[in-house]
Amino acid sequence: MFSYIIKRVLQIIPTLIGVSILVFILIHSVPGDPARLKAGNEASEQDVQLIRERLGLDQPLYIQYGHYVANLIKGDLGTSLRSDRPVLQEILTRFPTTLSLTVMAIFIMVLIGLFAGIISATKPNSSRDNFTMMFSLFGISMPIFWLGLMLILIFSYYLHLLPSGGNDSFKYFILPALAIGLSSSAILARLTRSSILEIIHQDFVRTARAKGVKEKLVIYKHTLKNALIPIITIIGLEFGHLLGGAVLAETVFSMNGLGRYVIQSIQFRDYPAIQGCVLFIAAIFVIVNLIVDLCYSLVDPRVRYD
Repeated sequence: MFSYIIKRVLQIIPTLIGVSILVFILIHSVPGDPARLKAGNEASEQDVQLIRERLGLDQPLYIQYGHYVANLIKGDLGTSLRSDRPVLQEILTRFPTTLSLTVMAIFIMVLIGLFAGIISATKPNSSRDNFTMMFSLFGISMPIFWLGLMLILIFSYYLHLLPSGGNDSFKYFILPALAIGLSSSAILARLTRSSILEIIHQDFVRTARAKGVKEKLVIYKHTLKNALIPIITIIGLEFGHLLGGAVLAETVFSMNGLGRYVIQSIQFRDYPAIQGCVLFIAAIFVIVNLIVDLCYSLVDPRVRYD
């Protein structure tokens, strides 16, 4: 397994290089001049040109990218054009908020998605199965920002139960975590249902029932355990999706997290901040997928990495 981990870690390097090239090209293709935004509308063209030269934006793109990679090798993600602070420091300041929001959303997704998928699979084509699938379709279809606004309208404006924005304490995370967790729980519910239905009709499940094993044990010990690999896979993939969903949720709920910082950086054409945030999120996503792959051997002893 150790050699497999080393191999996967080495694969992270070309992945991040590809991401950095793609992001670098895309953000420099967006209309707008960060030097003009930094100088202000009243600044003269000469002042804007001086700022452009100081930031290195007057150089060809391949030279700018070369400087960026050279600094990246040293662990320097650059300096924010908007705040003049190191990008890595800005990211580490805001990432705990985004991570807490994502973990809460994952918890909501697993709790609701597994429960809905199990009760749906145990009674296929029943009324509760149809209701669960309708919920899944609704959850997959609704945009995160719309659901966030509806939650604010109901729980903050009408019921006055939860705050509509901020990240000062645990209660501020409940509504945004629900907003991004519910849609992902719908996907998990559908996958759990299909995985259990695929396992539940196999011979070892029939044998367990023939031996008189209680139905709950048949579902949770025999069936669900053997259906966990695709479920773990989708949880790992949804972690990256939820990190992206945090961009919208943090904007709607005015949370000072990494997602909102990305939006503000895009509006200001803050090239180093955008590149640093995307690389950081990409690295987290790759690491999470490596952890998911390693979990396969814990769930299914037949999986080997030697």
